[in-house]
Amino acid sequence: MESFKILVYSDDATVRESVRKALGRRLSQDLPENEVIEFATADALRLYIDTKKVGKKGSVDLFILDGEATPEGGMGLARQLKDEIFNCPPTLLIVARAQDAWLAGWSRADGVVTHPIDPFTLSKSVLALVASPLVAK
Repeated sequence: MESFKILVYSDDATVRESVRKALGRRLSQDLPENEVIEFATADALRLYIDTKKVGKKGSVDLFILDGEATPEGGMGLARQLKDEIFNCPPTLLIVARAQDAWLAGWSRADGVVTHPIDPFTLSKSVLALVASPLVAK
């Protein structure tokens, strides 16, 4: 694996920047360097998915979606990704409050963190989602 590809969706540039900084260059010494691709709109993310044939092994390793994004939130987008992509990569939702975590269940997200983004919590959550699949690759 040349890089660990992470797609980040938020309409807020500061959220995308916080995620990128929290992830750093790599998640762990044992893993390849991160390749973070940012999207400010859901339409741009969908276009990327369609052109890159996401779901194919190695095309994308993780989605991080802002549940508070507007006009289209990450929760609905997460559900759509899970419904439409065969072998969909793990999805991590960022929600406003811990009490909103139940919505991540509806969206079929694999994990959830809250705003504001805590680098330690985000990194730990991402590693928990991707550690097992990476070992198999």
